Amino acid sequence: MILTKFNINNFKFKYNKVNFSAIFNDFKQLTKVGLSLSVVFSSLAGYLLAVEKIQVATLFMLAIGGYLMVGASNAFNQIIEKDTDALMKRTMSRPLPTGRMHVSMALVIAISFTIVGLAILYSINPKSALFGAISIFLYTSVYTPLKSITPLSVFVGAIPGAIPFMLGWVAATNDFSIEPGVLFLIQFFWQSPHFWAIAWLQYDEYKKAGFNLMPMGQKNKKAVIQIIIYTVCLIVVSVIPVLKMTGSFYIYPLTAVILVALGSTMLFYAVKLYKNQTNKEARQLMLSSVLYITLIQIIYVVDKFLH
Repeated sequence: MILTKFNINNFKFKYNKVNFSAIFNDFKQLTKVGLSLSVVFSSLAGYLLAVEKIQVATLFMLAIGGYLMVGASNAFNQIIEKDTDALMKRTMSRPLPTGRMHVSMALVIAISFTIVGLAILYSINPKSALFGAISIFLYTSVYTPLKSITPLSVFVGAIPGAIPFMLGWVAATNDFSIEPGVLFLIQFFWQSPHFWAIAWLQYDEYKKAGFNLMPMGQKNKKAVIQIIIYTVCLIVVSVIPVLKMTGSFYIYPLTAVILVALGSTMLFYAVKLYKNQTNKEARQLMLSSVLYITLIQIIYVVDKFLH
């Protein structure tokens, strides 16, 4: 008998470890999970403002459909801006500019999110799906291309950005009337001061990528005047429901006082930005705007359930 020596080291099996954590992080960056969840929060607040009796199933579908809608918009946006994202420090580490994710994979995610998200919204009611589709189309096909052409892109981008709050009301009622119209205006007027504060902070970075998003293309006092005007409009629209001229959507006088005080914080930092024109004030304005839009939605819902 001939004995042979078997050496397992002669057989090498190579495999690539799949780093699921890294893949998940790339997925979160592509769909901007934080932003998407904030939009879902707005939609749910709008829903709670409209309903007499909460339907948990509808609330769940609105949350999922809303998340997919915004995730799709963000994915399409990053596909289109892959090359410009590579030029800015804030975005160069995203999965597409770094090559960690292929464009075709991002496109699959974006299209899948669009189809499934709109289908879920349609199952709630057709109007919800319609506004969801409008939001994705405007953000992807109008706002994103316009960013490199004109500062007016911010005005266009404020439209899809303002849809989620009113979308919740439409999901609850299958109706678009004065109530969701007011919710739309609130988030519309909020979008510009918030985004212009970010554009002020990222002015040089945006310039590298060929974007000039400040009002009239300037980072100066004239731009801040626009911020102040929009902030004043935001405060006014936010308290209009106290007049009981907005259908079934109205608030107590005390609630209106609280909202004016809250809005005045944003206005205070906008005026400080006008006087000093530094990044410190722009950052304070941006943070106060995030606090404002979060608290106003909570305050509205609390006020509604106190009626």
